[in-house]
This record gives sequence, structure tokens and C-alpha cells, in this order.
Amino acid sequence: MADLVVVVPSRGRPQAAEELARAFAVTCIADTKLLFAVDESDSTGGEYPGWKITSPTHTMVEALNAAADYLLNRDLLGSPPPVAVGFQGDDHRPRTKGWDQAYLDALRELGTGIVYGDDRYQGERLPTQCAMTADIIRALGYMAPPSLTHMYVDNFWLGLGRAAGCIRYLPDVVVEHMHPYAGKADMDAGYERVNDRRMYAKDEAAYLNYCGTRMTADVAAVAGLRGARVGA
Repeated sequence: MADLVVVVPSRGRPQAAEELARAFAVTCIADTKLLFAVDESDSTGGEYPGWKITSPTHTMVEALNAAADYLLNRDLLGSPPPVAVGFQGDDHRPRTKGWDQAYLDALRELGTGIVYGDDRYQGERLPTQCAMTADIIRALGYMAPPSLTHMYVDNFWLGLGRAAGCIRYLPDVVVEHMHPYAGKADMDAGYERVNDRRMYAKDEAAYLNYCGTRMTADVAAVAGLRGARVGA
């Protein structure tokens, strides 16, 4: 298994997936793999390039967590699990050559932690893409709270990382977010579905509930890992 596996939940966008795969091919220098997480009901699933996992998931968070579970808790031909698992959307584009090595280097320095670069939209304000050490996912049982659907996942990563003292922003590493709200893509049906006001309201309520009921325990679990070293 690679040191870093980046999971990309996607639906109905094989062309975007192809563009992302090409960006990986010209910018990755470490032992890094790209894994597309596609719902089994997606009629375009067979058009996705490279390595993909299909499962009966219906939301971005379900797909992300299912893929992370697959990577860390299954025997993949006897190979060791990845040191770190990342997330990118199918509309992210790595621009900095060696971005993946920079992420792994920062994670090794942190021991246990989360790292993210400049997406040229939110910058340091939100990790719209990130990578985290695998021990965090194992300790929590998920990469993002299952109560979320699509939104507030980056708020979760930022809040968790800051509270546990284990998140790092790399301003010189660019993984650009080609999002309509950044003026870098056209709004399509997929964007409209997940950016609907009702979706925001639903996930905001779920995130606030998570903060009030589970976050303290999650922060304590991650803080308890802080003595561990990546790859140990």
C-alpha cells in the first residue's frame, strides 16, 4: 500500500476525475495513490479512471468513510495500510510538484496530525482538502462524522486539529479548488444539489450537535495519540 492514499468521493463526473488523475500524474513524487469512491448506483461509475471503490453509499461523507474503512481495516493483498489518508474533491487540482511529499513530511513531523495546503479560495481559513495520519481515523472510527452529509466536514477537520494541537497549514503548497463559488467552474446539477440551502441548514445543525455531544471525546482521543510517530 502507498504511504498516502487520497480518497475522492465523486458522482457523475468521470471527466473531472480524469483531469484530477492527470494532475496527480504530473505533481506527485512520493508513494501516493488516488482512490475514487463511487456509488454503485452511479451510471458513469465504469468511466472513472484508475483505482476506484464502489459501494452502496449515497452521500459524500458515507463514501469517504467507507473508503477509509476499506483502506485501513481490510487486508489488501497482504500489504500494510497507508501511513496517511487524504481527501480531495473531484474539483481540486494539485498544482505544486511534490505537494504529496510535503504533506507526508509535515505529518511525520507532527507524529499524529492533519495537514492542508492553499486551495486558492479558502486558504488557511478552511481545509477544503487535507491529509491525516491513519491513527486518527482508527481512533475515531471515521474520517468525518457520519451525521454529516456534505457540508461542514472541513470545519470538523479544522476544529479537531486546532483543539488537539495537531493541524498544520502549508501556504506554499497549492491544491487549487476549482469551485463555482470561486469563479473557477460552472454551476451544474451536482453542485446545485450539495450547495442547496437546505443542505447547509441540515449539516449545520448536525455539526453543531456533534460539537455539543461528541467533539470533546474526539479531541481527547486524538490528543491521546500525540506521542505516536507516523509509521511506528
